[in-house]
Amino acid sequence: MTVTEIKDEDLPDYDAAKDFYAKYEPKEVLGRGVSSTVRRCVEKTTGTQYAVKIIDLTGEKDNEWQMNEIRDQTRKEITILRMCAQHSHIINLHDSFESTTYIFLVLEMCCKGELFDYLTEVVTLSEKRTRQIMRQLLEAVEYCHSMNIVHRDLKPENILLDDSMNVKLSDFGFATILSEGDELSDLCGTPGYLAPEVLKVSMYEDAQGYGRAVDMWALGVIMYTLLVGCPPFWHRKQMYMLRNIMEGKYSFTSPEWEDISEPPKDLISRFLVVDPEKRITAKDALAHPFFKREEREARKFYPRRLFKAAVITVIAMNKIRLLRLNPPPISLDNVRKDPYGIKTFRKIIDAGAFKIYGHWVKRGENQNRAALFENTPKSELKGHERQNTLQVLEFEVKGRVGRHPLKLIIGDTDSIDDN
Repeated sequence: MTVTEIKDEDLPDYDAAKDFYAKYEPKEVLGRGVSSTVRRCVEKTTGTQYAVKIIDLTGEKDNEWQMNEIRDQTRKEITILRMCAQHSHIINLHDSFESTTYIFLVLEMCCKGELFDYLTEVVTLSEKRTRQIMRQLLEAVEYCHSMNIVHRDLKPENILLDDSMNVKLSDFGFATILSEGDELSDLCGTPGYLAPEVLKVSMYEDAQGYGRAVDMWALGVIMYTLLVGCPPFWHRKQMYMLRNIMEGKYSFTSPEWEDISEPPKDLISRFLVVDPEKRITAKDALAHPFFKREEREARKFYPRRLFKAAVITVIAMNKIRLLRLNPPPISLDNVRKDPYGIKTFRKIIDAGAFKIYGHWVKRGENQNRAALFENTPKSELKGHERQNTLQVLEFEVKGRVGRHPLKLIIGDTDSIDDN
């Protein structure tokens, strides 16, 4: 949302809002609606920041009926917000003021803004983050439905995020209290999030009314959008979009869905059911396997055990580090079987082979180490030189495998000793 500078002419006159000005100091504009403006404000006695929604009852309205309609809707919104004041994921109404021309709703401040803006920035959310947001949304909607409240305008623009990135359901302007067994028939909401039954009741005279299930459909659209960054029924021509909604025509075939697991797809398919009677409820949705992954048994914290584990870890890491500097003893059987397979002896064997045979065992890309024991000693090498070479090798090897004949290291040297 663009923050604009404060202009005196944008603010209500003191006489029209003296009760509000006595307690709060208005600041910059946070957002604007058709007949309302949202500003940051500061409570003078405590210095606490809030967001005040200033509703202009006059605006460009020319008749008294429209003024009374807005006033009644706002009063209903205040009543619903006070009914939901105890829920942690519903915006809290701190204060309210009413004059002949303005109504002020002082709401808690959500510094992270709208979920819509957050989604625009990150494009898509992970399954884990989507699970957290949808769980909080469902808890808020379930609470509303338990009190016979239907929101009717659920969308990312009406979902705020607080400093801890927790959900705060807001904008109850279209919300209403629905008695058990009653149905609604008026068309309200945002086109992309409207349920099929809302469209039908506005198109057909004999269509059945709608109820709480419209909120569940909107939650399905929101969840779909969070995961892949686009709504399920969108079309550049609105008539095609509305037809897709009424037919429940959507898919998981786009490339973005290839990395999404089955549980979220299944939950979305239970939200986006054309028949409202078969659509999942908020309570049942919270019990869906998609949310089971988030549940973990609480573990008791034992500081003594944690410290002991940390000490053992440090000791183990030190032993591993020292193991590189002080390798363990080498088995004599392994030396006899494959002397060149032991990294410690490779340089010694190569050096001895070169001195004895006068060349490396074999040149080229593929080294045949077995050829070391197949070559014939160099005839020019004197007997005492060969003996000195063997003594040097034996001296270097003794510290590793003990005092054993050198033939265990470089093969059978009887032919060398015989010379």
